[in-house]
Amino acid sequence: MNLLKIHHIAIICSDYQKSKDFYVRILGLTPKNEVYRAERDSYKLDLEVNGDYQIELFSFPDPPARLSYPESAGLRHLAFEIEEIEQAVHYLNEQKVEVEAIRVDPLTNKKFTFFADPDGLPIELYERG
Repeated sequence: MNLLKIHHIAIICSDYQKSKDFYVRILGLTPKNEVYRAERDSYKLDLEVNGDYQIELFSFPDPPARLSYPESAGLRHLAFEIEEIEQAVHYLNEQKVEVEAIRVDPLTNKKFTFFADPDGLPIELYERG
């Protein structure tokens, strides 16, 4: 097997319009393709990160809540590399998104922080620096 790269990350949201607004307007991801699948009463929105197709946003009727604890088994968080973390935190605060205090990774000496999407999915910003 020869894995080339991560093709995409799929996210199921509880409120499609709210999550679409969050990922497109607030985070600035670019919609690539949006379809409504009537047989499943489900939307699927393909999103690009900096020109690369990477995230699929799904809606389904009444999806069950997923418990999320920082150290539980499974996907821990979604992380985005960023140029200027202070600028991003300021912008997110202006959008009424709560952001944790900026920390420094003791191994790389780079800045990072966390916030959550509308369903509580942890998202990390990691400064390229």
